[in-house]
Amino acid sequence: MRSITTINLQYAHRFYEFCGEAQYLHGHTGILTIEVKDSVSINPGVNMVFPCNEIKKTAWDILQNFDHALILREDDPLLPAILDVYEKQGIKNGHAQNTMKGPAFKTELATAYPDCRLVVTKETMTVEGMIKIVYDLLKDKLNITKLTFSSGANSASQEYEVTKTIDRCPFCGIALDKKGKCHKCGYQKK
Repeated sequence: MRSITTINLQYAHRFYEFCGEAQYLHGHTGILTIEVKDSVSINPGVNMVFPCNEIKKTAWDILQNFDHALILREDDPLLPAILDVYEKQGIKNGHAQNTMKGPAFKTELATAYPDCRLVVTKETMTVEGMIKIVYDLLKDKLNITKLTFSSGANSASQEYEVTKTIDRCPFCGIALDKKGKCHKCGYQKK
Protein backbone atom coordinates (compact mmCIF):
# COMPACT_ATOMS: atom_id res chain seq x y z
CA MET A 1 0.00 0.00 0.00
CA ARG A 2 1.09 3.59 -0.64
CA SER A 3 0.31 7.03 0.74
CA ILE A 4 0.14 9.70 -1.96
CA THR A 5 0.24 13.49 -1.82
CA THR A 6 0.68 16.34 -4.29
CA ILE A 7 2.49 19.65 -4.18
CA ASN A 8 1.92 22.58 -6.56
CA LEU A 9 4.94 24.63 -7.61
CA GLN A 10 4.93 27.91 -9.53
CA TYR A 11 8.26 28.53 -11.26
CA ALA A 12 9.97 30.11 -14.25
CA HIS A 13 12.70 28.57 -16.39
CA ARG A 14 13.95 28.17 -19.90
CA PHE A 15 15.70 25.51 -21.96
CA TYR A 16 19.07 27.07 -22.74
CA GLU A 17 20.45 25.93 -26.15
CA PHE A 18 17.07 24.45 -27.11
CA CYS A 19 15.63 25.20 -30.56
CA GLY A 20 11.99 25.97 -29.89
CA GLU A 21 9.65 28.12 -27.83
CA ALA A 22 11.02 26.76 -24.53
CA GLN A 23 14.31 28.62 -25.12
CA TYR A 24 12.51 31.76 -23.96
CA LEU A 25 12.02 32.50 -20.28
CA HIS A 26 8.53 31.31 -19.30
CA GLY A 27 6.55 30.14 -16.29
CA HIS A 28 4.69 27.01 -15.25
CA THR A 29 2.47 25.52 -12.63
CA GLY A 30 4.03 22.17 -11.83
CA ILE A 31 2.32 19.38 -9.94
CA LEU A 32 4.55 16.97 -8.05
CA THR A 33 3.01 13.70 -6.88
CA ILE A 34 4.91 11.82 -4.20
CA GLU A 35 4.07 8.20 -3.46
CA VAL A 36 5.48 6.75 -0.24
CA LYS A 37 5.58 3.08 0.70
CA ASP A 38 6.81 1.52 3.90
CA SER A 39 8.83 -1.66 4.01
CA VAL A 40 7.00 -2.86 7.12
CA SER A 41 3.34 -3.62 7.72
CA ILE A 42 0.94 -0.86 8.64
CA ASN A 43 0.44 -0.38 12.39
CA PRO A 44 -3.25 -1.20 13.07
CA GLY A 45 -3.59 1.72 15.48
CA VAL A 46 -2.35 4.22 12.89
CA ASN A 47 -3.81 2.44 9.82
CA MET A 48 -1.83 4.41 7.24
CA VAL A 49 1.48 4.01 5.45
CA PHE A 50 2.53 7.56 6.24
CA PRO A 51 0.33 10.61 7.03
CA CYS A 52 -0.07 12.56 3.78
CA ASN A 53 0.16 15.90 5.58
CA GLU A 54 3.53 14.79 7.01
CA ILE A 55 4.75 13.75 3.54
CA LYS A 56 3.79 17.20 2.29
CA LYS A 57 5.42 18.98 5.26
CA THR A 58 8.65 16.99 4.95
CA ALA A 59 8.84 17.64 1.21
CA TRP A 60 7.71 21.28 1.38
CA ASP A 61 10.43 22.20 3.88
CA ILE A 62 12.93 21.75 1.03
CA LEU A 63 10.85 22.06 -2.14
CA GLN A 64 9.42 25.48 -1.29
CA ASN A 65 12.71 26.78 -2.71
CA PHE A 66 11.34 25.87 -6.16
CA ASP A 67 8.04 27.74 -5.65
CA HIS A 68 7.96 31.22 -7.18
CA ALA A 69 11.59 30.69 -8.13
CA LEU A 70 13.63 31.15 -11.26
CA ILE A 71 15.32 27.89 -12.24
CA LEU A 72 18.29 28.21 -14.60
CA ARG A 73 21.02 25.87 -15.78
CA GLU A 74 24.45 26.74 -14.36
CA ASP A 75 25.89 27.65 -17.79
CA ASP A 76 22.95 29.83 -18.87
CA PRO A 77 24.20 33.32 -19.82
CA LEU A 78 21.03 34.78 -18.28
CA LEU A 79 22.25 33.77 -14.82
CA PRO A 80 24.90 36.51 -14.36
CA ALA A 81 22.51 39.07 -15.86
CA ILE A 82 19.72 38.12 -13.46
CA LEU A 83 22.10 38.27 -10.48
CA ASP A 84 23.34 41.69 -11.63
CA VAL A 85 19.76 43.02 -11.80
CA TYR A 86 18.98 41.54 -8.38
CA GLU A 87 22.12 43.20 -6.99
CA LYS A 88 21.11 46.59 -8.44
CA GLN A 89 17.60 46.20 -6.99
CA GLY A 90 19.01 45.28 -3.60
CA ILE A 91 17.26 41.89 -3.51
CA LYS A 92 20.13 39.52 -4.32
CA ASN A 93 20.75 38.75 -0.65
CA GLY A 94 17.09 38.71 0.30
CA HIS A 95 14.26 41.08 1.07
CA ALA A 96 12.08 41.42 4.15
CA GLN A 97 9.04 40.23 2.19
CA ASN A 98 10.83 37.08 0.99
CA THR A 99 9.67 34.85 3.84
CA MET A 100 8.49 31.75 1.97
CA LYS A 101 11.80 29.95 1.65
CA GLY A 102 13.42 26.76 2.79
CA PRO A 103 16.99 26.12 3.81
CA ALA A 104 19.63 26.60 1.13
CA PHE A 105 20.90 23.37 -0.34
CA LYS A 106 23.69 22.23 -2.66
CA THR A 107 23.69 18.82 -4.30
CA GLU A 108 25.36 17.41 -7.38
CA LEU A 109 22.22 18.26 -9.39
CA ALA A 110 21.08 21.63 -8.01
CA THR A 111 21.86 24.54 -5.71
CA ALA A 112 19.15 26.64 -4.06
CA TYR A 113 19.68 30.31 -3.28
CA PRO A 114 16.46 30.97 -1.33
CA ASP A 115 17.29 34.60 -0.50
CA CYS A 116 16.96 35.53 -4.18
CA ARG A 117 14.37 32.85 -5.17
CA LEU A 118 16.82 31.13 -7.52
CA VAL A 119 17.68 27.48 -8.16
CA VAL A 120 20.68 26.69 -10.34
CA THR A 121 20.71 23.25 -11.95
CA LYS A 122 23.37 21.15 -13.61
CA GLU A 123 21.00 19.97 -16.35
CA THR A 124 18.09 21.67 -18.11
CA MET A 125 15.10 21.66 -15.76
CA THR A 126 12.69 19.39 -17.61
CA VAL A 127 9.99 17.32 -15.88
CA GLU A 128 12.46 14.43 -15.91
CA GLY A 129 15.15 16.68 -14.43
CA MET A 130 12.82 17.82 -11.66
CA ILE A 131 12.14 14.19 -10.68
CA LYS A 132 15.89 13.50 -10.44
CA ILE A 133 16.42 16.58 -8.25
CA VAL A 134 13.43 15.87 -5.97
CA TYR A 135 14.43 12.25 -5.41
CA ASP A 136 17.99 13.29 -4.61
CA LEU A 137 16.71 15.81 -2.04
CA LEU A 138 14.10 13.57 -0.37
CA LYS A 139 15.41 9.99 -0.67
CA ASP A 140 16.78 9.99 2.89
CA LYS A 141 13.67 11.59 4.39
CA LEU A 142 10.85 9.54 2.84
CA ASN A 143 10.45 5.99 1.50
CA ILE A 144 9.64 7.23 -2.01
CA THR A 145 8.30 4.54 -4.31
CA LYS A 146 7.20 6.81 -7.18
CA LEU A 147 7.51 10.45 -8.23
CA THR A 148 5.44 12.06 -10.97
CA PHE A 149 5.94 15.64 -12.13
CA SER A 150 3.56 17.38 -14.54
CA SER A 151 4.17 20.81 -15.96
CA GLY A 152 1.89 22.15 -18.68
CA ALA A 153 1.39 19.35 -21.22
CA ASN A 154 4.54 17.52 -20.06
CA SER A 155 4.69 14.73 -17.51
CA ALA A 156 7.21 12.16 -16.36
CA SER A 157 7.35 9.57 -13.60
CA GLN A 158 9.94 7.32 -12.03
CA GLU A 159 9.49 4.35 -9.70
CA TYR A 160 11.97 3.44 -6.97
CA GLU A 161 12.67 0.36 -4.87
CA VAL A 162 12.10 0.96 -1.14
CA THR A 163 15.00 -0.62 0.72
CA LYS A 164 14.94 1.02 4.14
CA THR A 165 12.58 1.37 7.05
CA ILE A 166 11.93 4.75 8.63
CA ASP A 167 11.13 4.48 12.35
CA ARG A 168 7.65 5.89 12.90
CA CYS A 169 5.47 6.78 15.85
CA PRO A 170 2.97 3.99 16.63
CA PHE A 171 0.32 6.59 17.53
CA CYS A 172 0.44 9.17 14.72
CA GLY A 173 2.61 7.50 12.06
CA ILE A 174 5.14 10.28 11.54
CA ALA A 175 8.89 9.73 11.40
CA LEU A 176 10.71 9.70 14.72
CA ASP A 177 13.73 11.98 15.15
CA LYS A 178 17.27 10.61 15.57
CA LYS A 179 16.66 10.14 19.30
CA GLY A 180 13.50 8.08 18.68
CA LYS A 181 11.08 10.84 19.70
CA CYS A 182 7.90 11.96 17.95
CA HIS A 183 7.81 15.74 17.59
CA LYS A 184 4.03 15.70 17.22
CA CYS A 185 2.75 13.68 20.21
CA GLY A 186 5.88 13.26 22.34
CA TYR A 187 6.10 9.45 22.07
CA GLN A 188 9.59 8.18 22.95
CA LYS A 189 10.81 4.88 21.54
CA LYS A 190 12.26 2.64 24.23
